[in-house]
Amino acid sequence: MEIHTTDAGARRMKDSRRRTRSAPPAPPEVAAPATVTLTEVLHDATRVGELVVQCGSELAQVNAQLERELEDPALAVDTRTALQSNQRVEAKIADAADSLAAVASNLSGQIRDRDELEVQLETLAAQEAKARYLALHDELTGLPNRALIHDRLDYGLAQAGRHGWCLAVMFIDLDAFKQINDTHGHAVGDRVLQIVAQRMLHSARSDDTASRYGGDEFVYLLQEIGTERDVAVFAQELAAVLQEPFLVADQEPTLHLSVQASIGIAVFPQHGQTAELLLKKADSAMYQAKRSGLDYVFAK
Repeated sequence: MEIHTTDAGARRMKDSRRRTRSAPPAPPEVAAPATVTLTEVLHDATRVGELVVQCGSELAQVNAQLERELEDPALAVDTRTALQSNQRVEAKIADAADSLAAVASNLSGQIRDRDELEVQLETLAAQEAKARYLALHDELTGLPNRALIHDRLDYGLAQAGRHGWCLAVMFIDLDAFKQINDTHGHAVGDRVLQIVAQRMLHSARSDDTASRYGGDEFVYLLQEIGTERDVAVFAQELAAVLQEPFLVADQEPTLHLSVQASIGIAVFPQHGQTAELLLKKADSAMYQAKRSGLDYVFAK
């Protein structure tokens, strides 16, 4: 960019520079980033725009000085020529500043649009994850649902068959649960189901799966077991945990309740080698336990 001055003005500016300026500093080294984001581009455009505005302001000051020199008839012709040239440069700087401002505004809009798109994508991803979760879990208790327990049972049977493990399916039904719903309402019944689910989860081993099969029925998958005796011990302990009294404190007055559970057990491979057959036999054994008043019964 070239700035014109009169000879007198040039001498004054040159003398001033001689008094105040040392050797010009080396331009700073700018390392180009491997990846430049829109935010960084916007920052650079804003910085350049500020420099352009600063240059325009300094040029305007020079032009103001030249206008004062026009009052000197001896310098008027040269000063007017320099002033006109500088004013053209000043107009170009103003145009450049406006263009940079427009670029910065456009970049800002793109960044805003990108941020909004990212928020939308995150929202969609969260909704998709929630939909996948609800497709495989019971919404009330958070336990795996019928679809997921079938999938895990199929996988467990494949692993048990491959490695020679035993596996047990326990079909669990809450006795007289309908009476709780009829007497205290479905809100209390739902809370009871949640408490039962929590107790099952606290009793579960790391490889086991407790699921809500539907209504007041649960299916518990017990993997890598030793003997039927081991299964019987676990079933007895689980029944005792489920039968412990509990409080429903969010009701007025506070309710003191307890539930009894009937458990039917089918063991792979002696009671069946498919998920369908094991579930059917465990279900039948559960009804046998309910009729006989026992905590658990093994399939026949």
